[in-house]
Amino acid sequence: SPSPAQPTPAPSTQPTLEPPPLDYKFQLQDGRFQGQFKVQGVITIVPFSVVFSRTLALIGRVGMRLAVAIGLVGLVVAVTAGGRKFKSGDGVPLFVNKVGPYFNTHETYHYYSLPVCHPDKIKHRSLTLGEVLDGDRMAESLYHIKFRENQPETELCKVKLKKADIEKLTLAIEELYYFEFVLDDLPVRGFIGQYEEQMLPGTSSVYLWTHMHFQLEYNGDQIVVANVTEKMKEVQLPTLDDGDQFEVQFSYSVSWKENKGIPFKKRHRMDHTFFPKTLEIHWLSMINSAVLVLLLVGFVMLILTRMLNKDFAQYAKGDDDDVDIEDDLEEEQGWKNLHTDVFRYPEYKSLLCAILGNGTQFIVLATGILFMALSGAFHVHHHGSMNTAAILIYAFTCGIAGYVSTAMYMALDGVNWVWNIVLTSAVFTGPFFVVWSTINTVAWYTGSTQALPLTTIILIMLIWLCLGFPLTVLGGILGKKNASSFDAPCRTKPVVREIPPIPCYRSQLAHMLIGGFLPFSSISVELYYIFATIWGREHYTLYGILFLVFIVLLAVTICISVALTYFQLSSEDYRWWWQSVFSSGATSFFIMCYAVFYFQVRSNMTGPLQTVQFFGFTLLGCYVFFMMLGTVGFYSSLSFVRYIFKNLKLD
Repeated sequence: SPSPAQPTPAPSTQPTLEPPPLDYKFQLQDGRFQGQFKVQGVITIVPFSVVFSRTLALIGRVGMRLAVAIGLVGLVVAVTAGGRKFKSGDGVPLFVNKVGPYFNTHETYHYYSLPVCHPDKIKHRSLTLGEVLDGDRMAESLYHIKFRENQPETELCKVKLKKADIEKLTLAIEELYYFEFVLDDLPVRGFIGQYEEQMLPGTSSVYLWTHMHFQLEYNGDQIVVANVTEKMKEVQLPTLDDGDQFEVQFSYSVSWKENKGIPFKKRHRMDHTFFPKTLEIHWLSMINSAVLVLLLVGFVMLILTRMLNKDFAQYAKGDDDDVDIEDDLEEEQGWKNLHTDVFRYPEYKSLLCAILGNGTQFIVLATGILFMALSGAFHVHHHGSMNTAAILIYAFTCGIAGYVSTAMYMALDGVNWVWNIVLTSAVFTGPFFVVWSTINTVAWYTGSTQALPLTTIILIMLIWLCLGFPLTVLGGILGKKNASSFDAPCRTKPVVREIPPIPCYRSQLAHMLIGGFLPFSSISVELYYIFATIWGREHYTLYGILFLVFIVLLAVTICISVALTYFQLSSEDYRWWWQSVFSSGATSFFIMCYAVFYFQVRSNMTGPLQTVQFFGFTLLGCYVFFMMLGTVGFYSSLSFVRYIFKNLKLD
């Protein structure tokens, strides 16, 4: 065999870590905001009074510059869609990224946190916002790979492991740690070693894989496939005493192969060699669920329509009949008696309007994300692109929340509209900050790459302070100016009507169970695939099915909310405002119950970090679902109540 190349000197066991640079640079100089991409993250502190005095002027410029930046990013993506092209013999950079337990998707650590080969001074690659949010920390490596040139076994370095290093590697191998490299934006993944249990109880062996063979394929002058085989050489890790050392030699090799069957634009579809692809097209289960839901909705609406027509007919001729018939009608159908109370404004209307505003915003955000996914804007090699899009769309749609909330608040004769705007901006960001702070603190304590750097935290805060919150205020001002009167079909009397006793099967709890379970049943089939994508290793690409499920969910929520509101009014209970929100939003409770089931039964996630992340972000997701579906239920109930009392003949 050919002689190995000159070995690289063993690096220091304590590398110099530079803070990972990001793809943006924010400066505040003389009260002016400046932004660039693809450079080191820098923050320049200036007096607060200077910044505050020019905040209003900054709002317009920041919005315009962020819009221009988004356009430039889109232009760069469009220009670089063809990918990087290499010539024979050109160097192909390989970046090390992260390691972590295989079954804990979001528990990741820097690759160089392990005692492996690393440069004396570690330099990080520039990262986008989405990559940072995804836990990526790409850094330069010692691997030297040249395009279309096979490389025999080459020594990478020699590392002298101490007792603490052996314990760290042993723990990583026992917990099934995998590593992730990035070569030309293609993820390259493998395991660190192997853990074997012996026949005798209490005995086991831990093997460290020391050789990596990179199998690369190209089509013309572009790379289309990148894999690694790490099981070619192994070293059994011994048990050391204090002061002892164990030397390990790491090596690598490279082989190239031409592959004209995979075009560059479709290379991301080949990324299923490491993580098993278990998500398949499930049209049959989806069609089955959709048919059952449509039959249920049609059945409910048919019954409701017949009952309403019967009510209208009986009430229309009630004036010409005798008193006994009227008494029977009041006993059977009592919603006509609520015409003086049904439009009585609810308590805590400022909070109600804030929830409606945020719910409308998240409906627009979800629709925008789904349309972008259907257009092909996201795929597995765009690291964190969906996270970046969600943050930017959320910031730009904050004006919708302010407008809807304030317009409804003024229509309900609200007075303190300024406080309503502040509450609208905080009803989601407040809980989000609390949950995120807890998760980020745990990630920082454990040394995980899921802990966001200071520059990223400041960037997200600037996006909200300079774009999200001002747009909320602007939308609130426009909502106040364009707000119309509530224009209720019936006049509300000052005397509050007494609510009769309500049976348990018509109570608020019963309505929440029914109103939450039926919409949940329409998405239960798809919910597993969503959880398996977010908290598992699968890649979700069935966005068309997801969009259909989203439409079915909204349709079921509308129908169930209208039916429950009708039954509530028939019980002579006029408090439908908050009831419509809680009945429809109760779907989030069933989603949370399914999340607990998934965590305990369907997944193998363990550890405090993964547990805190799972339940923290799931709680936030359920809260978003509560506001979205609560908003849909409220507006559908409001339209229904307006309709029936507008068409009712009153004395």
